[in-house]
Amino acid sequence: MILTFLGTGTSQGVPVIACSCAICSSNDNYDNRLRASVLIENGSTNFTIDAGPDFRQQMLREKVKKLDAIFITHSHKDHVGGLDDIRAFNFIQRKPMTVFADENSANSIKKEFFYAFSDDKYPGVPDFDLKLITDEKINFQDIEIIPINVGHLNLNVKAFRIKDLTYITDANYIPPKSRELIKGSKILIINALRKKKHISHFNLEEALEFIEFIHPEKAYLTHISHLMGKHADVSKELPPNVFIAYDGLKIDF
Repeated sequence: MILTFLGTGTSQGVPVIACSCAICSSNDNYDNRLRASVLIENGSTNFTIDAGPDFRQQMLREKVKKLDAIFITHSHKDHVGGLDDIRAFNFIQRKPMTVFADENSANSIKKEFFYAFSDDKYPGVPDFDLKLITDEKINFQDIEIIPINVGHLNLNVKAFRIKDLTYITDANYIPPKSRELIKGSKILIINALRKKKHISHFNLEEALEFIEFIHPEKAYLTHISHLMGKHADVSKELPPNVFIAYDGLKIDF
């Protein structure tokens, strides 16, 4: 399997477009981050985790011509805002897009994109095949996907484990039962918003503490805000098995 980081950034702490600070004026492409999402490829099967506002740009950049499903972590705008653009895949593939979401996220999607769920649909609106995520394992085209509950302040967010890889975004608390499901992961991808403590996201110190607890072979930080600092500078502060992910990075697992 191949995982591609479609985006490693966040709307949190993003400065205005005219900002000329060190991050915004950096010539390092690793400092240019779209909203957090990943693409997973397994043979002819392709799916993403989340579809934020940059979804269309990410699909074009990676030249994704076929998409089988989208797995939603939670319903915040920076993770579902691009779902309207599934209509391009609807048109090409001539079928609804399979979207996996828990009950809360599914209800939010139905409200946000109400026009796609109307009894009298306007021609060309996006076509969803919504499937509910519970705590049970999902077998999607012979790929076993384990949903894992993590806390994002008062909101439950779905992390996902696929084989020996676990992807966690938008979390600041991981309950004991979920920790047990994550243990043994050889690759851990986890959100680290910034260095300063945050009310609903892991900061760098907290992410590193959890990485040390799981002790994966490799860990990648994602959902990184403008306030974290430059990629090159922060990389020097990390343990040997921990890396800052960047847009376009590919991992074989």
